This record gives sequence, structure tokens and C-alpha cells, in this order.
Amino acid sequence: MRASAAATWHAVHAERRRLVADLADLRDDQWRLPSLCPGWDVHDVLAHLVDTARTGRAAFVRELVMARLDFDRANENGIVRHRQRDPRDTLAALEEASGLTRTPPARLDTRLVEAIVHGEDIRRPLGITGRYPRPAVVRALVHQLRTPVSFGGGRERAAGLRLIDRRTGVSWGHGEDVEADTIDLLLAVSGRRVIPERLTGRGASRLGGTAHGTSASGEASHR
Repeated sequence: MRASAAATWHAVHAERRRLVADLADLRDDQWRLPSLCPGWDVHDVLAHLVDTARTGRAAFVRELVMARLDFDRANENGIVRHRQRDPRDTLAALEEASGLTRTPPARLDTRLVEAIVHGEDIRRPLGITGRYPRPAVVRALVHQLRTPVSFGGGRERAAGLRLIDRRTGVSWGHGEDVEADTIDLLLAVSGRRVIPERLTGRGASRLGGTAHGTSASGEASHR
């Protein structure tokens, strides 16, 4: 395995394990809270993460064909497949799958997007602060900026904008400024709603307005 691939998988595996630890003591009612993914509660997103952790290239193609090439249906089927009656059993399944290196036929950086964006889909409604390695968040953001919305990215959402990391001053793109923490830029570009106060600059309302709750976590197959 190449060094860059090994580093990516190390970050993904570590994030899966951090999420398991963060969710270990949830109350029963917290599993039913709406996530940042419309129509999915916290437990649903967790089951989706189990599904994607266990799905390799061949299985991805097979499940997509079974869903008649409907990505949303394939996602819903995956949730049904891995959502246990007791959410703690679903959490145990993610812990068991946390070290797997399976991926659909997509760029490996999609695994970072998957882990980080869905991690926030779960954590933010629960009031849990996520802590992610900055290099991983930057790679996920760069991937989303390069990838069309139709393939799960956010290129069109950031068109005509200059995104600025509030902490470092590093920027991406050209146009009206949007300044925020990198994790908030990643979420907004990925179609998630971000609290307006977290985004500043002349382009902030534009970027915030493109986040209408539809998802894009790395490729067309994911919310």
C-alpha cells in the first residue's frame, strides 16, 4: 500500500473509532434525533457508515444494480441491511468494521469525506464536538471542490467564491470571500446547513444558501 493511501486509511480508521467512542453512552432517545441528512436519524447514519465500511467495489456495483441504478435506493437498502434493532449493536458493528479498507470504485479521498461529513451529521445534532486532523479535513474539502455535485461533490456550490480557512488564511478558489473554519467550509460545500454565524464574508450567504440539506459525502452513491 502506498504511503499516501496508508495515511488516508489510518485517518479513516481512527475517525471510525473516535465516533464509536463518542456514541458509546447515548440515551435511547438520542439515537432517534434527526441528523443533518434529511430523513435520516442518528441511528440511520450510523447504519449507513457500517454499510459503506463493509462495501467493496464488487458489492457496490452489485447493490447498485439491484437498486436499478438508483443511488438513494441503494443507500436505503444498505441502512435496512445494517440497522440493528438495538443501536448499540449497530455501534458494535461499526467498531468491528472500523479497520476495513474496502471502498467503492471512487477516489480514496472519498473515504475521508465519508468519515468526516457523516461524523458531523451525527455529532452536531447531539452537541458533540468533533476533532479531526486538519490535513484530513483539507483533503476532503479539496476533493469536494473538484467534484461535481452530481457525483457527490460540491464544485458548483463553491463556484465564484474564495473560501478562506479562518485559522490559517489558506484559501481556495476565486471570487467573493467566505471565511470559516475548514470543517464548516467542508460541510457547506457538501450541502450541509451550517449556522450562519460560522460563515462570514460577502459570499457567505451564497454558500449558505446552496446548502439545502441534500447530501454529498464523497460520491454519487452517498448522501
